[in-house]
Amino acid sequence: MAKKRVKRRKLKRKSFLILFVIILIIIGILLFLDNLKIKSINVSGNTLYSEWEIIEKAGLDDYPSTLRNLSGTIENRLEDDPYIKKAEVTKSFFTEVNIKITENLPLFYYVPERSTILADKGKTKDNFPVPTVINYIPDKLYTDFLKNLENTDYTIIKRISEIKYDPNDVDEERFLLTMNDGNYVYLTLKTFDKINNYLDIIKEFNNKKGILYLDSGEYFEVLG
Repeated sequence: MAKKRVKRRKLKRKSFLILFVIILIIIGILLFLDNLKIKSINVSGNTLYSEWEIIEKAGLDDYPSTLRNLSGTIENRLEDDPYIKKAEVTKSFFTEVNIKITENLPLFYYVPERSTILADKGKTKDNFPVPTVINYIPDKLYTDFLKNLENTDYTIIKRISEIKYDPNDVDEERFLLTMNDGNYVYLTLKTFDKINNYLDIIKEFNNKKGILYLDSGEYFEVLG
């Protein structure tokens, strides 16, 4: 009976030593990872903020420990910003961080409300180089107008100076866009996506100034 007790004690000691070694290995790995610094940061999808501003907002400007800055933690920091709709963060080889930004873009300054309107329908008093909507848009059209503008290429949005809700007897969904280059564009909610082709269309008229009718058909009236 005494021999069996000795064997049991030896087995317990062996199991304890194995467990102790495993714990030491885990602690060693954690200490190694804790001292492992982020070495590379890639940012995409940003237009409002520079790459460095995104890195600062992510809390990674001093390239800290990768273990103390998990992907979810970085995402939460970025999504606290009202102009960032979504942040997707992945890591490669622990030390390379990839950040993909989906922005909550400012779309236009709405004179009736004296506010800049964001893609999520939010409002801000901050100033941005966006079009000015100079008059009231009826509630029944406002949501579709906002959606159309959200789907417009942002480089084109920046080329629009003013937007006027300008219905006529034919179409109550008609808008007049004043472009920064001196041209005017008529659109409706149904034809709004044509504004994405503005640069290609306008090239055909050899830099002449005029009115581009995209509300019905597609033709250009030269002014002057």
